Amino acid sequence: MDKALYVAMTGARASLQAQGTVSHNIANTDTPGFKEALANTEAFAIRGEGFASRVDAIHVDAGFNRRVGAQHITGNPLDLSLQAGSWLTVQAPGGGEAYTRGAALSLTPNGQLVTAGGHAVLDENENPIAIPPHQAMEIGNDGTISIIPLGEGPQTMAVIGRIKVVAAEDARLERGLDGLFRNTDPQQPFVQTQGKALESGQLEGSNVDAAGALVQMIQLQRQYEMQVKVIKHGDENARSANSLLRLNG
Repeated sequence: MDKALYVAMTGARASLQAQGTVSHNIANTDTPGFKEALANTEAFAIRGEGFASRVDAIHVDAGFNRRVGAQHITGNPLDLSLQAGSWLTVQAPGGGEAYTRGAALSLTPNGQLVTAGGHAVLDENENPIAIPPHQAMEIGNDGTISIIPLGEGPQTMAVIGRIKVVAAEDARLERGLDGLFRNTDPQQPFVQTQGKALESGQLEGSNVDAAGALVQMIQLQRQYEMQVKVIKHGDENARSANSLLRLNG
């Protein structure tokens, strides 16, 4: 009976953690470039003295859904949709590089190019990009940034830099608590994407299936309730067994 209680208890805990993952996905159904977080459970045998009868159900981070989200035309030249396998390089809060597919960019008052989360976009030399005063700007499919300086004519359009967009293997990316992805093997840095890497004037939407996530949340809730019932019945059975032992004693 003790074994059944232990398995049900750890299963209920894992179900609650999985619900947290699914609720996070639902909250980001409208976040551009968001990749659905995946959750799973697995059995883990508890080692120690005595008979090996304890099995822990543990929550496992199964990575993220690689599917490309739907495309939304915005007409804003600072909205970028990345090609499959390509990732925008930004400056991580603690320094160094991080990667995202959320490329709804904007300019700060001092001209720095940043993501919606406020992370500085890096150029191919790994420096934050600052845009000089301009009257028109264009971002090419290869990430090159061209501007017409303020007060000048179209003939003065010039390339001032190139956004660093890397070709990254999904298996080598890991999402951090800040929502940014990082290279799991820094000794093998990602390389700049060659050729067409993005489309300007459109955004990739979240790849979360809202209806499917809600169904998953209901299933996890029912699963949790079932595990709680097992704990409750197990406790009642234990009380009944103790009563019988006292009567026989």
